[in-house]
Amino acid sequence: MRQGSCWTQCWRRIRLMASMPGRERSGGLPGATIPHQLRRAIAAHKAKPRRTCTGACGSAAIELSSPNDEAPMGPKLVDYLTYEPEESGILWIRFNRPDRLNALVGTAEENGTVSKVGEYMRAGDDDPDIRVIVLTGVGRAFCAGADLRSRPSPDVTGPNFPGNRGPHEGPDAAREHFFHGLTKLHRDISLIRKPTIAMINGPAVGAGMDMALHCDIRMGCEKTRFVAYHNAGQIIENGGSYYLPKMVGLGRALEFAYTGELDAERAHAWGLLNHLVPSEQLEEATRALCQRIIGIPPLVQWVGKRVMRAALDSTLETTMVLTSNAGGILQSSEDAQEARRAFAEKRRPVFKGR
Repeated sequence: MRQGSCWTQCWRRIRLMASMPGRERSGGLPGATIPHQLRRAIAAHKAKPRRTCTGACGSAAIELSSPNDEAPMGPKLVDYLTYEPEESGILWIRFNRPDRLNALVGTAEENGTVSKVGEYMRAGDDDPDIRVIVLTGVGRAFCAGADLRSRPSPDVTGPNFPGNRGPHEGPDAAREHFFHGLTKLHRDISLIRKPTIAMINGPAVGAGMDMALHCDIRMGCEKTRFVAYHNAGQIIENGGSYYLPKMVGLGRALEFAYTGELDAERAHAWGLLNHLVPSEQLEEATRALCQRIIGIPPLVQWVGKRVMRAALDSTLETTMVLTSNAGGILQSSEDAQEARRAFAEKRRPVFKGR
């Protein structure tokens, strides 16, 4: 069972409550009460064995559930993508083909770069010592997208992988293959429970751009550049056409779709980059943001992320129901009680992730 699966069940209950009429409290919103099944799920989550991890720089200690007493198993490592967990609670995932501007390797289900990014992130999501995940690139690029100039070895091309598309297959087969292949792999990034940051240290091209858009936060520098799929004769795929209009507005998203390129200054002005700093300060600024994230109760972040992502496709009333239900759950959590005690006692809180 994945760590936090009880909270996945809780989230499903919250979503179900939002669609159930007749449950009201003083606010007049349907679905605002917490059913006994949800309370049982919370109690089961609290009863799980715990491990404690303490962030660096005096950050709050975090105690999270673990499926067993042993350290969680990490991902199967590859040389073109590094997996670097730190005692600080930060996991660094780095594209590692600097000689090819970190272009993607293959499309095999097990060995393709996009698939491995999802695998690495899920491993970080399962690790109780990890609080935030940073995706970035080695060298002068973030990720140059598909490698159009080299032929990868058969073990990473995956001839039977559904994401592969041949130039001679019909549009129906291509659509079916693509939806069940690479599109699903990109979407896996958005399903990670913990905070994710794309530290975009250079060009983010095609699929590299889309992976950055699936992350929660984007950090950039003067070398950051977004480039669409135009050189490959394709529209913006893999979630980019979903996120861009919501992040920057329809007019700006269409301007980018028509021109295919966006520099760092405009990306920041449009809201695509959360922060724009000089390149020599990019990692320092990213670490500082990570430390701020680590100091916040993890349950607040996980539930808040779920609610806000659900709100992208929801109405105001449904979103208010979700926040009301989630607030009721968090109010009785141990982290919320600890936060109130620490504030009253003027000390640093010790959060337990429950």
